[in-house]
Amino acid sequence: MLRCDVVADGDGLLLPGPPTQVGLRFVPGPAAAEHLHRLHLHLTSASLAHQQDTVASALAIGARHVDVGQRPEEGHVVLVDPGGNYFCVIEPGNGYLAGTGFFGEVACVGTRDVGLFWSAALNWPLVWDRDQETAVQSPLGGTKVAWGGQPLAAKIARSAQRFLLTAPGGDLRAEIDRLVSLGAAIVSIGGDGSAELVDVDGNEFLLRPA
Repeated sequence: MLRCDVVADGDGLLLPGPPTQVGLRFVPGPAAAEHLHRLHLHLTSASLAHQQDTVASALAIGARHVDVGQRPEEGHVVLVDPGGNYFCVIEPGNGYLAGTGFFGEVACVGTRDVGLFWSAALNWPLVWDRDQETAVQSPLGGTKVAWGGQPLAAKIARSAQRFLLTAPGGDLRAEIDRLVSLGAAIVSIGGDGSAELVDVDGNEFLLRPA
């Protein structure tokens, strides 16, 4: 869908993003339970024909339509991939995602506090902060990462979808300490210094060497 190279990465497959696009990594595992779908992707459209082509291409390689309560008059199309991950193909003319590129947004369920945490953790500026909804974006532009949709559903299991960070300069201990100072909590630290942490909303994320 994203028309990028796939790279083997340990037990998973990595779709690395260019400087202005978030990369994605997929690993084997059980399908996420419904309450653990705390993020989904937004793909943009340059025209109605482009949107229709994107939807048709997705359906041809295993996606399917899904009803999440969207209204008939809404212009976006909601799909789910073969791994149970939701994504939306956004209608053309969406000003909020203008200039982001085809992979427009990672849309997460979360509080304003978690948006502020990730802004500081990634050193990405807030580009949206309104009505308890936040979004950050690389200083170079490109894919946005957004949070909203309170109240959060009770979290009763580990998240199937997580952020993966690499330590700048390779100093894992210093980066762990920095993230903890911002409000993260350590879950575990591996023998190589890599770590699993949780953010201020309790979402697991991983930190590993570059």
